[in-house]
Amino acid sequence: MSERVHPASAREVAARLSDAGLDEIDELLKRYGGDPRKQVQHAVAAAKRRRDRETSERDRVSGMYDLQRELGGDGIVLGVDEVGRGALAGPLTVCAVALPANPRIWGLNDSKQLTPARREALAAQIAEIATAIGIAHIEPASIDAVGMSSALRMAMANAIEDAGVNPDCVLIDGNPVHVHPREKTLVKGDARVACIAAASIVAKVTRDAMMVAYDAEYPEYHLAECKGYGSAAHIEAIKRIGLSPIHRVSFCGNFLETPSLF
Repeated sequence: MSERVHPASAREVAARLSDAGLDEIDELLKRYGGDPRKQVQHAVAAAKRRRDRETSERDRVSGMYDLQRELGGDGIVLGVDEVGRGALAGPLTVCAVALPANPRIWGLNDSKQLTPARREALAAQIAEIATAIGIAHIEPASIDAVGMSSALRMAMANAIEDAGVNPDCVLIDGNPVHVHPREKTLVKGDARVACIAAASIVAKVTRDAMMVAYDAEYPEYHLAECKGYGSAAHIEAIKRIGLSPIHRVSFCGNFLETPSLF
């Protein structure tokens, strides 16, 4: 005599729908879409909404990879982006990243559009999947000495070199920099091209970690919170106690009478 199979409870079905990956949802929706139980119907509706969101998100990221190939071709394509250009303290940081066509990193976006936790998770994926990563920092004293435009070119050139590859194309977020003979630039490229988005994320995570470490050394400036940018608390501290060795003197003239107290 065959063993009787008990039907899944509404709670069990709801849990399956909630936990299902994108590749499983359609099959579960076919199986349970006509289930009249209210808890199941609520779970079905939620699963449909989640499927639609995730499908739309994957389409967005796939478009970023498509544009990367359209602009850069099938060779080695380095995406380059910076962080810290407008900060009052800390380095200018540039990252260069080369990504393979597959596997794709779902969730890539301009780092400014992501939560810190999401950036950290994506940075870990990028570190595993990227075929090349280069990072360069230009310290505040050098920024003061040569100005931001020259510092940016230096940082980008150093990051490209640090990647350790001979790129067939270098895709840079923003306007022309004239830092590489195979350079192409794209305004808002960090939200439109996969490898530039990856570079923006790694640059942001790397520099943020540096600023958190600096906060332990210079706690008066709230660097862990502001990351060196001109928050109200940061500016008030500059006015009150002056500058630290990691401040950009040329950026801070409006906030104090004497250049530095350190």
